[in-house]
Amino acid sequence: MQQPRFKRIMLKVGGESLMGKREYGIDPQTTLEVAQRIKVIHDRGVEIAIVIGGGNIFRGLAASKQGLDRATGDYMGMLATVMNGLALQDALESIGIHTRLQSALQMPAVAESFIRRKALSHLRKGRVLILAAGTGVPYVTTDTGAALHSLELHCDVLMKATKVDGIYETDPIQDPKARRYKTLTFDDAIRLPGVQVMDTAALAMAQENDMPIMVFKLFEKDHLEQAIDGKDIGTYVSNQVKTVLAK
Repeated sequence: MQQPRFKRIMLKVGGESLMGKREYGIDPQTTLEVAQRIKVIHDRGVEIAIVIGGGNIFRGLAASKQGLDRATGDYMGMLATVMNGLALQDALESIGIHTRLQSALQMPAVAESFIRRKALSHLRKGRVLILAAGTGVPYVTTDTGAALHSLELHCDVLMKATKVDGIYETDPIQDPKARRYKTLTFDDAIRLPGVQVMDTAALAMAQENDMPIMVFKLFEKDHLEQAIDGKDIGTYVSNQVKTVLAK
């Protein structure tokens, strides 16, 4: 078996990935499927940190547009990510993967507080590290939290698992003729109006600190395993590539 291209990864998983066919909430079987995909790359020796979103339970930004105080909504969203983190931790441990859940908000009854050196120790010991509650402050998305933690933990790449198989010129759901980018510069990822992959703060942080980003579809064959091998799937965003459309 070939050695993975990426030894330590930050995996950004949207809360919707745990939802299955439900309209909201957590589907245990779907969560187990996510855990099993993670196990495949863990068994190959990849060190894995995971930032999980909370959109399947609560979205602070959406709630703020309906009249809820933005900071309050963001804190509620952070709590949703902790719930998702507990669900994913349970699924991973049910299939034999040692896991630690750390939270940017202090809640010692259910999760460790995020301590960088402790987090690094967990990764070196082969434990899957789940990071919940974003950065612990409002007005910051989980994408930005993932970019920040990927730098703190010296990850080789930030992988964003989504519903679509990469970054497109425009929304492929709205425009079936939209073409996928094979590679994309950070400048274009930020500048192009049709590209909606991450918020600008997350992209700018990754660009400034030379942290590559790979965007791919989680529930697609063995895409996660191919991604850690550096195969041509999804879209690779980096300072070292040119913007190229897939054929």
